[in-house]
Amino acid sequence: MNTTNKEKQSIEVNTHNHLINEQFGSQAEMYLTSSVHAFGQEFSEVEGLVQQFDSPCVLDLGSGAGHISFYTAPFARQVTAYDLSEDMLKVVADSAKQKSLDNIITVKGIAESLPFADNHFDVVISRFSAHHWQDVPLALREMHRVCKPNGKVMVIDIMAPENPLYDTFLQTIEMLRDNSHVRDYSNSEWQQMFDKVGFNINQTQTHKLKLEFNSWINRMRTPDPYVIAIRKLQQHIGQEVKNYYDIQEDGTFTTDVIALIATA
Repeated sequence: MNTTNKEKQSIEVNTHNHLINEQFGSQAEMYLTSSVHAFGQEFSEVEGLVQQFDSPCVLDLGSGAGHISFYTAPFARQVTAYDLSEDMLKVVADSAKQKSLDNIITVKGIAESLPFADNHFDVVISRFSAHHWQDVPLALREMHRVCKPNGKVMVIDIMAPENPLYDTFLQTIEMLRDNSHVRDYSNSEWQQMFDKVGFNINQTQTHKLKLEFNSWINRMRTPDPYVIAIRKLQQHIGQEVKNYYDIQEDGTFTTDVIALIATA
């Protein structure tokens, strides 16, 4: 029996999603305590965004260990932590209970197919998740669909440089570190994708994020051969790349983060 293109695509997505579940499920607790994920200058923007609404319904898309959920819950009527990993969602639910945040619910699923009604959420936020999505334009269309008219969407993620050499380096070390990585997108790529979906971008901010090498590797339990490959690449890449990423002797480096806020 011949496999149709649609069936092949479904198999590929399911395989990738299974890989993500395997990769992140066993590390759920580490992401809860990770300083990179638990803290960030963008959280003040997140809180300000949610507080523009009176008791909003918030979607934390690709919630991971739930940091966006925890930051927004005090200002929301209900927060939905949505993630592919059951283990991550269990961490969110357990932590919400410990924090007495009883307005947080958890739902499992993928970004490209949201099991929510049209115009359901006032605010949709995704942080450090989009680079794992198979089809970002489709996920953005889903975000637009479930967001109320004049609701707000915020996407925060590692940003790829516009320079092809710097971009190639980043994508390479990301894939070596975590084989569920799909792509980090540049500012111009995000702008184009948001425009095509019909979002009106209100604000774009970028900042630098320092990634301590050992914790960056340990969070993903990256196998030793891949760690060695990353270090070799860091050491032997051109000086202009070393300067751009501020690569240190121990492998610690700095990358770019983008935060986009748009109106649906």
